[in-house]
Amino acid sequence: MSKPLLGLCILFCCFFATAATVQLKDKASVSGKILAEKSDNVIVDIGYTALVIPRTQIVKITDEDVEQPKKTVKTPTTRPTLSTSASSSNNEDFYSISPTQQKERSVRELVKHLGEAVVQVRTPSGLGSGFIINEEGFLITNFHVTEGETQISVEVYHQRKGQLERHSYKQVRIVALNKFADLALLKIEDKDAPKFVHVTLDGSNALAVGERVFAIGSPLGLERTVTEGIISTTTREVSGDLYLQTTAQINPGNSGGPLFNLRGDVVGVTNMKASFGEGLGFAIPVENVRYFLNHRDAFAYDNDNPSNPYRYLEPPSRESQATAKK
Repeated sequence: MSKPLLGLCILFCCFFATAATVQLKDKASVSGKILAEKSDNVIVDIGYTALVIPRTQIVKITDEDVEQPKKTVKTPTTRPTLSTSASSSNNEDFYSISPTQQKERSVRELVKHLGEAVVQVRTPSGLGSGFIINEEGFLITNFHVTEGETQISVEVYHQRKGQLERHSYKQVRIVALNKFADLALLKIEDKDAPKFVHVTLDGSNALAVGERVFAIGSPLGLERTVTEGIISTTTREVSGDLYLQTTAQINPGNSGGPLFNLRGDVVGVTNMKASFGEGLGFAIPVENVRYFLNHRDAFAYDNDNPSNPYRYLEPPSRESQATAKK
């Protein structure tokens, strides 16, 4: 959908759209204006973009004006196949969350256990970090690491016989992108790819100021670099968004890498630092990562998706090239 057409659609719908809260199966919710309700999805305007939410993920829609359930949707026993392979699994199977509070361990123990799941993401214009979220090879990194790129490779360090073996995977697909949250979901699709070691995401939302954390990444290309620090604040506002601020050293190349607590759970995604000082690193809270993964269909890397940040035109045919030369 072109930008002028999209603007017209929003202008037209503003006379009829109603404010509502859409309750989702994963206990999350989306609030905004209902632009359209179709048999297989509901389109919600959340301000800066419109989300297309599959009916299979909706528990109920509540009209905010009357605060009464507007519609309850019965969920089928089997989930239909969606456009991206990332969506073919339930969210519970797509990534892992620690079910209970794990016992804290030393950074040394955790790095040995988690290091294999942290990867280096390479593009023709630079490199960043990332981390694998399930055994199928799906991984998270920053949007700005992959921005404008389609040729991506991932360096993984597999642990075999007590030694780390570096392997470069060249067949990497972009699954979903969220430019506003600076998040990207990729998938390793090499034929020889094994089942991958993966991380768990923190689901407690109990991160506290002063809590010890550590980052693993590739600052300045120095792969598998570990830095440790504390959480300085959990609500640092930068350009209208809230970030975790940490004293763990973050440098170019750390972008997209995980920030762990001492229970071994990812609590954030490192993405920037203050250039004028030291010990001023910032990370995207893991709540934003879970939201991105739970709604990955809305951010699918697909030219038919209105939220897709890229548009690729068809290459010119020989006939059109000949006409242009005349």
